[in-house]
Amino acid sequence: MAVYLLLLVGATTALTDAASACAAWPACGDGLALPSTTDGYVALGHRIAAVFVGLLVAAVLVAAWWGGESRRVRAATTVSALLYPLQAGLGALVATTAGELLRAAHLVVGMGIFAGLVVALAWTLETRTGSNDAPTTGTGDVEPNRPEEPVDGGRDRPSVPDAPLARVKTVASAYFRLTKPRLMWLLCLVASAAMALAGSVHPGLTPEVMLATLGGGVLSIGSAGTLNHVFERDIDRKMQRTSDRPLATDVVPVRNALAFAAALGVASVALFASVNLLAAVLGLGAIAFYSVVYTLLLKPNTVQNTVIGGAAGALPALIGWVAVTGSVGWGGLLLATVIFLWTPAHFYNLALAYKDDYERGGFPMMPVVRGETVTRKHILWYLGATLVAAGALGTMTALGSVYVLTSVLFGGVFLWAVVRLHYEQSEGAAFRAFHASNAYLGALLLAIVVDTLVL
Repeated sequence: MAVYLLLLVGATTALTDAASACAAWPACGDGLALPSTTDGYVALGHRIAAVFVGLLVAAVLVAAWWGGESRRVRAATTVSALLYPLQAGLGALVATTAGELLRAAHLVVGMGIFAGLVVALAWTLETRTGSNDAPTTGTGDVEPNRPEEPVDGGRDRPSVPDAPLARVKTVASAYFRLTKPRLMWLLCLVASAAMALAGSVHPGLTPEVMLATLGGGVLSIGSAGTLNHVFERDIDRKMQRTSDRPLATDVVPVRNALAFAAALGVASVALFASVNLLAAVLGLGAIAFYSVVYTLLLKPNTVQNTVIGGAAGALPALIGWVAVTGSVGWGGLLLATVIFLWTPAHFYNLALAYKDDYERGGFPMMPVVRGETVTRKHILWYLGATLVAAGALGTMTALGSVYVLTSVLFGGVFLWAVVRLHYEQSEGAAFRAFHASNAYLGALLLAIVVDTLVL
């Protein structure tokens, strides 16, 4: 995380006046003088911090070689350590000369150092805490032992009361649950952050655009969520966590749910179309991808369902960006990449907590097919990839100190929770990492909004 902090601060410094305020090396002025401005002290502080972080990297290298770590761990730490002097040299060139290519190379090498340390950590934890828990059968993409008969989920099945007022309340609550409100708030926050980010480079952000886009997002998520309930109603009856869903318990008829989903879908596309046509196309694509591609094709048939299905969560970032700018741009693509990579690091924790439930439902989730050790390793890898993508997003000029501090602090908490998951290997640890992932993304998206719209 020290390397990551250095990476983000360096990316931010290179895009602000701090870089030009200390255009010498190793200090300012003639190379040995102290800076005369606050921005200059920021740049000099970054260089001093780089020395101490370099000592940490060297200490990790020594620990890997003298501590008897595996050959692949030693190789990964060696690569990171060897890249560090190169990174320092590039930093000196960035400070003393101008050039976008040098700045890009400086960022890429920094990401390489960070990636090497993440990979070394994942392999170290796998060796120290892993076990041979991979299933002896069903190690392919499709889980072969899908149960054919419904299994009692073990939860009370709700029923529709006879009293009119209570009946209306129960049915209304059931329809609300069909829309997956827990998923809705996060995806709307994704779209909001994308619109705020787009507004920093394009004048198209207006209250009308924001309201229409968020309204369309709420309706499209509700439509896709309802279709997901429809298509999985039989499997939901087999799983403890889903056995009380409205369609699994026949509180809402299938025909009514389909009509409800269609109405929400039509209304969402209409709202998106009032913004622009491309937003409407992407909104319709998001509904189709989650409800058909993910629910019917990916989730029951491949262990990579969570990874590929991450595109469903990434689409709101593109929709938010397109709503403001009218076209797909790098900012929207970078934010979508962050969401896409975050999804496995987030959802694999839930898959670990509900491993038996998913196996009962016949879903080939990573812990069921590949085992818990492999799943924990993949969580760390995808977390590292998410942080790298977030670092690349931090190069946008609209993002500053709030984004940097949020990404490092909440990223550190997320990393700590994942490391604890490797050692504790319990349902509680899996839920802790799951909630840490939610906190990380929520805080990161709010930081984007604050940096772009407030500061």
